[in-house]
Amino acid sequence: MDVSVTMWGLTIVGLCALIAVDFFIGGRKPHEVSLKEAGIWTAVWITLAGLFGLGLLVFAGGQPSGEFFAGFITEKSLSVDNLFVFVLIMAKFAVPTIYQQRVLMVGVLIALVLRAVFIAAGAAIVSTFAWVFYIFGAFLIWTAWKLIQEARADEEETEFEENRLLKAVEKRFPSTDRYHGTKLFTVENGKRLMTPMLIVMLAIGTTDVLFALDSIPAIFGLTQDPYIVFTANAFALMGLRQLYFLIGGLLKKLVHLSYGLSIILGFIGVKLVLHALHESGVHVPEISIPVSLGVICVVLAVTTATSLYASRKQALAEAGSGEDRTRDKDSVDV
Repeated sequence: MDVSVTMWGLTIVGLCALIAVDFFIGGRKPHEVSLKEAGIWTAVWITLAGLFGLGLLVFAGGQPSGEFFAGFITEKSLSVDNLFVFVLIMAKFAVPTIYQQRVLMVGVLIALVLRAVFIAAGAAIVSTFAWVFYIFGAFLIWTAWKLIQEARADEEETEFEENRLLKAVEKRFPSTDRYHGTKLFTVENGKRLMTPMLIVMLAIGTTDVLFALDSIPAIFGLTQDPYIVFTANAFALMGLRQLYFLIGGLLKKLVHLSYGLSIILGFIGVKLVLHALHESGVHVPEISIPVSLGVICVVLAVTTATSLYASRKQALAEAGSGEDRTRDKDSVDV
């Protein structure tokens, strides 16, 4: 799809305007986000993404529209996995509830800017070297296998580990040991110090980029159009803050999410390898966008349903064992 510089400019200005509206209406004043507020804003961002996809259908055709929806759903599902790490980061830095919204807003903006750099680099590499699809495909298949291994591992408790960039920032720039509202810097004893607010924002933004190492190749497996790759990532990330507050309590119930994501990444990896073989002149069948979109939606639906069923079954089993222990205790007392 040929996108002019003017269209790129209008799209970026439009996204900045939406972010500004989100900030001044919902994020300007620190407060605890209710489920109602999170649900409304989540619906707003999903609706905006749907309208954008329909706009592509009307003005650009079915192919770009299908690629956008497939990319958006994939990036959205992969971003849900990021929320697990966001919860760990919030707990590690003991972020007060009223400031969590501001932390996520700025952190997601940092992630969006860094992802734009990744997308630009990826688009340049893909357009120049067709063989890079073999690397992307193999990497996604390996990531899918790694996700399955991690899901099967019995890890009772997971802790957040700071990346090297964050450790370097904390080492070079001293920080305070407590929050000062939403301030990023403060002055103590004549010295200008960082606050934990800035550190946790950097943690959110840089950690998301590490997750982008698999999501960016995944979406390039669905479309090689930089405009669609960028907009799908933008819409998926901009609603991530509200999604954090909406399904934060449900994250532990999505016990099969890693299996679903591994299937999606493996599927896209195979799609990339087939595409690379086709580009090399080998006559192999290619997976179409409608098939890709269908597979992604079915896998997510099945994964969510089985996760909720398994969580409910486990809760009933725990409740039953609790009642048995109570009855045993009562018998001993008698």
